[in-house]
Amino acid sequence: MDFKDKVVLITGASSGIGKETAIQFAKKGSNVILVARRKQKLEQISDDLKKFNIYTMICECDVSDKLQVEKMSKLVLKKYGSIDVLVNNAGFAIYGSVFDLTTEEIESQMATNYFGMIYCIKNFLPSMLEKNSGHIVNVASVAASFGLPGIASYCASKFAMLGFSEGLKHELKGTGVGITVVSPIMVRTDFFDHPSFKKMPKYSPLSLSDKTVTKAILRAANSPRLEIIVPSVVRGAVWMKNTFPYLINPILGIAFKKQLNSKTKN
Repeated sequence: MDFKDKVVLITGASSGIGKETAIQFAKKGSNVILVARRKQKLEQISDDLKKFNIYTMICECDVSDKLQVEKMSKLVLKKYGSIDVLVNNAGFAIYGSVFDLTTEEIESQMATNYFGMIYCIKNFLPSMLEKNSGHIVNVASVAASFGLPGIASYCASKFAMLGFSEGLKHELKGTGVGITVVSPIMVRTDFFDHPSFKKMPKYSPLSLSDKTVTKAILRAANSPRLEIIVPSVVRGAVWMKNTFPYLINPILGIAFKKQLNSKTKN
């Protein structure tokens, strides 16, 4: 797909990966729809994108709210008729044991990370199918393949995203509409600004820049693959975990449980 003059909708577009994705698609000549809860942030980004001589549209929307997504999609479809690329990027995590997290905190992660994706796909997929073209990019995480203590509910939302995407990919075969999941390791964004991460080291030496992940998102929008793991070398770790779970799972469990216990004591 040549991205020039294409219509790209990005959720979670107010910062981090979403903001950088908007910039990179704009550089390619795409018309960008910015979706997030923070309207002021979106307006700033929209102003920054004017230099690329593309059209932008701002949609203040909480994707965890089904009615807000329906309203947002109607406005978008009224203006553009359809979109060419849907980037489901909105997401967050709350760090803590399942015992310590409230039910509402667990539900809120699933509502944004998983159901937010569902709501957007349900509202925009019909118009994509009608014109027999388009691509859905779901931004997940390597946590879609590893269940880890401290972020169990976040892992669950990303496991769900990957499983849903795989099932939908089979359904979309032959329709002209594609779907690809981008699964990065830790990324240096404001993702870790949530108070629950306060006593934890924010980034590891292996953490990625938002630009690196955005490059993968643009590749994904043209890819026939189900999943692109960033960096690609981590695919080996996923293979090891799936092939030798009795060896890998205990190692990961001990390492991350130690970190969780350390936070609890502090």
